Amino acid sequence: MARIAGIDLPKNKRGFIGLTYIYGIGSSTADYILEKANVDRMKKVHEWNDDEQTAIRNVISNEIKVEGALRSEIQLNIKRLMDIGSYRGIRHRKGLPVNGQSTKRNSRTRKGKRKTVAGKKKATK
Repeated sequence: MARIAGIDLPKNKRGFIGLTYIYGIGSSTADYILEKANVDRMKKVHEWNDDEQTAIRNVISNEIKVEGALRSEIQLNIKRLMDIGSYRGIRHRKGLPVNGQSTKRNSRTRKGKRKTVAGKKKATK
């Protein structure tokens, strides 16, 4: 089993798919890493030898920000937006969608469970 960047990669997947299990690595980045490390992208993870694993680890550690470092950078960026009081920062603070989505009927994921508001009372004559 290959362990890269603190993640156990699934051994029966192809290399370019297995690398996407690491936070911060998508399919195009995985292809770039394998090409730079001179590893066949169709080779399964359990078929990698120690030299190939070391080459992949070196490419990731030297060129790409992944896992904890990437998560902390993203959190710092969000905190910076909230501190300067930008529109996006305010949306983050309120827990609303940040990128201009409609909130009238959608965005339940971001807003959370519905909070029922009492209906308007009828005026008596």
